[in-house]
Amino acid sequence: MEKMKPQTYATHRRWEPLFHFFALPVLVLIFPAWSIVHLYRHYPAPQSFVFLVFAFAIAVLAVYARVFALRVQDRLIALEERLRLERALSPDARATAAQLTDDQLIGLRFASDEEVAGLVAAACAEKLTREQIKKRVKSWRPDYRRA
Repeated sequence: MEKMKPQTYATHRRWEPLFHFFALPVLVLIFPAWSIVHLYRHYPAPQSFVFLVFAFAIAVLAVYARVFALRVQDRLIALEERLRLERALSPDARATAAQLTDDQLIGLRFASDEEVAGLVAAACAEKLTREQIKKRVKSWRPDYRRA
């Protein structure tokens, strides 16, 4: 098995080159732009309108396919974190953790078990966002399975 690079806040974002730098730009930017040029050059040809609508439909499909997958993954991460907090926290801290939003739980997934109690308290008291929580993690627990 290939050795994974250590993760930090600065390196935890995952980029898939074929998706992020080829398919998505083509489907969201180039394909609709080309269809607008085609419509302009061949106006009022009906197939140009159909082509434009089709191009925008494909662009929306590409974006939403990614968004829907990330939403499902976020729900699973929040569930995993709730289960972890039940195991890792004291009864008093669990009551505090029950107030966390899914967004805050997703930020906590990178915190080690040793520091998660302090971050839970801070997240609830200070209403920290996902990014603010991740920036406070000192002992990073990597997540290599993010889609």
